[in-house]
Amino acid sequence: MSLSFPLKRLLAIAGLALLVAAPVSAETSATAAELRGTGDLGVVIERASGSVALVDTTRREVLRHVEGFGDLSHASVKFSRDARYAFVFGRDGGLTKLDLLTGEIVGRVIQSGNSIGGAISQDGRFVAVGNYEPGGVKVFDSETLELVVDVPADYEKADGTIAQAKVVGVVDAPGNRFVFSLFEAGEIWTLDMSGDEPVLDKHRDVGREPYDALITGNGRYYIAGLFGEDGMALLDLWHPENGVQRILPDYGRGEERLPVYKMPHLEGWAMAGDLAFFPAVGRHEVLVADSDDWSLVGRIPVQGQPIFVMSRPDERQVWVTFAHPDNGQVQVIDTQTLEVIQTLEPGESILHKEFTPRGEHIWISARDSDQVVVYDTRTFEELARLPAESPSGIFFTHRAHQIGL
Repeated sequence: MSLSFPLKRLLAIAGLALLVAAPVSAETSATAAELRGTGDLGVVIERASGSVALVDTTRREVLRHVEGFGDLSHASVKFSRDARYAFVFGRDGGLTKLDLLTGEIVGRVIQSGNSIGGAISQDGRFVAVGNYEPGGVKVFDSETLELVVDVPADYEKADGTIAQAKVVGVVDAPGNRFVFSLFEAGEIWTLDMSGDEPVLDKHRDVGREPYDALITGNGRYYIAGLFGEDGMALLDLWHPENGVQRILPDYGRGEERLPVYKMPHLEGWAMAGDLAFFPAVGRHEVLVADSDDWSLVGRIPVQGQPIFVMSRPDERQVWVTFAHPDNGQVQVIDTQTLEVIQTLEPGESILHKEFTPRGEHIWISARDSDQVVVYDTRTFEELARLPAESPSGIFFTHRAHQIGL
């Protein structure tokens, strides 16, 4: 006997209701709960314990602490193209690959005796590490961490002997290139990984002792600070045939000034429209330059020697952290008035900070307070304090899609 259409429909609906109401196994529930993207994830370096804190920037919470990264006394982080993996560069020469979704280390190599950061290529296939000991750059396959290219930083000394320089300021550039500086040699090299064979281009006599560098957000200008003399070295990557130019001749160590407790980090430069904001060496000032011709156009008085000068993503504010003994405070500069509009005291030993992708919040490491403090960047209201072991660098996954970060 066949059922009428209305009765068939009622039974079908009732059956569907039973399916929806049926209990879900614990395994299925756990799997569903773990399904997520990585856009609101990040890591905080815990330098004292050689661990990282995996954090959720939307919930403002620590998901877990992951150990096993070695010496993180001067660590940096890059992210894979899909923002699933974090590559952690340790001071002990360790290159460690962390799966952000599982919170587990999936690869680790000790590739040198002393390293100082690295970069990931435009297409995501290669990870480059800059080394102090021995000097040079090593490039690894981002999937397997197998060595692909070893570039010794050989240079000729004044007496004719060959030595290896410390490598600093490794960044990625468009065209699957890496750019880096050789400290003792006073040189800037580019390594092109776009073809079947790597191509190395060397720019010599760029200035004495380049100690750090940055690349502008559009990937055009590579700028190295010079420890041994005033000024900076600029390489236009759109026209490398023009060689390296000297800019900002008044920037550096030539004038009488306060003792330098810590050299500024150039990657902490801030760009706002046509203006560049950067820390003065040995002065209580943030300097302002016109990025069209790199001339100095202003000096903003601040409370201490600035180390990191970072722009909120909308470029409306610049946030500044300081060297000892003024490293318990943070100051905020308005990029229109060029004046300090706020001073905050998050805790002890403030240095590193990171904006959420659209800039509504900022996370700040209070190293000696063992806390990460989160602020609303519009109201300056404190939103959260998260536990961390001597936190330093903070890195969010939106960096995966930005040149030089």
